Amino acid sequence: MARGIDLFFKLLEVLVVACLVAMVVMVFGNVVLRYALNSGILISEEMSRYCFIWLTYIGAMVAMRDKGHLGVDTLVLRLPLGGKKLCFFLSESLMLLCNLLFLLGTWKMHELQVTNVSPVVGISMIWIYGIGYVVGVVMSLMNLHQLFLLLSGQLTESDLVVVVESEDSVNLPAEPAQGLRP
Repeated sequence: MARGIDLFFKLLEVLVVACLVAMVVMVFGNVVLRYALNSGILISEEMSRYCFIWLTYIGAMVAMRDKGHLGVDTLVLRLPLGGKKLCFFLSESLMLLCNLLFLLGTWKMHELQVTNVSPVVGISMIWIYGIGYVVGVVMSLMNLHQLFLLLSGQLTESDLVVVVESEDSVNLPAEPAQGLRP
């Protein structure tokens, strides 16, 4: 099962790269054509927009799995274990609620999106906004898994603080250099 999940997320990462490459090629190609030939390819503008939508949603799923979303841990780090568990529970529960609302919204807009056709490409818009089904289900399952791990006592105290330190953070010296005043 874990291998299948890893493979699924590897596929998502490949899709993110494919969307990014497609966007770069289409936009750059259109810029060159407009500059050189004073014309462009209409389909590239619309398709690059659709690739961006998919890239954003798929990237959000990958980032959630890697715990790469932004967060502030200033308060949570200072709380006792019970407070950390409560904050983790509230955080995951609220994210689950948002994901379920997103899924419900996609469901309610389904009929409109099926009949709505994109102006240039001519495809049903459900092919674009239907990604909401995938995102809503996958991210809700991730939230439910985290809640299960919390309620079954399988999370350590370090697992309760889900903020990942930035690799680009500045490492400041502990003491100011000689001759410099703060």
